[in-house]
Amino acid sequence: MKITKILNDALIIGWIKSYPDFRRNPLTLILIATVGAIPLFFMLIFSGGGLIVHGLIGAMVSSATFIGVLAGIQDISWDRYVKIREMIVAMPVHPASYALGIALAPFLLSIPSLIFYGTLTAYLGFITLEATLWTILALIVAWAAMSAIGFMISTYLYKVSMMVLNNISTLLGFLFVFIPPVFYSETILGSLSWISVLIPTSNAANLIRAYMGLLPLSAETIIIRWVILIATTVAFVVLTSVKARWREN
Repeated sequence: MKITKILNDALIIGWIKSYPDFRRNPLTLILIATVGAIPLFFMLIFSGGGLIVHGLIGAMVSSATFIGVLAGIQDISWDRYVKIREMIVAMPVHPASYALGIALAPFLLSIPSLIFYGTLTAYLGFITLEATLWTILALIVAWAAMSAIGFMISTYLYKVSMMVLNNISTLLGFLFVFIPPVFYSETILGSLSWISVLIPTSNAANLIRAYMGLLPLSAETIIIRWVILIATTVAFVVLTSVKARWREN
């Protein structure tokens, strides 16, 4: 029953955090989609469309993870500023419900852009049913990892101003999404391609490429990469649950 309550509370918090934003500003969905659209534009212009499929995969990963980092840092700090967190803390709400709800809210808002980019990829003939299922799983795991990172950082920067937090969250988003091989294949890195395996966003993106036939990986290599991705995510989540500050703040 406790797990059920944690999940129910997380869904409620996620809905509370996402639905009002959508009602006030439906253009939020376009803003989220723009995160992946800008790199796609330059790929289309400078590559003649040759890298567009890799860019679409990167756009899906960025839509699910970039906004997760921002929400993990900005939303929690904003909740503290407007005293929403104090109200939630006063209720019988588990910290996991609050963290999961905060992370779930932007993920719900990113679903339309994920469908849009996924549809374009399918139109180009790179998505099968099997690839779709693995893509969804990889996106969820990467989203969980990045959201956990954002949540943990925000709890240790509770004395930092909102302006500084906004800059930190944006910088981290670019660091994890736009610099590693997320919008491009790891093969460009040559002998340094192993670095992409250690970063959740790039690891997830290249696993998706492997299932779509864009990156030649053996079955053993794919299993190892899944183990690393899941282990990395679990490590971030456990570290967050152990180190993150909650009611004592």
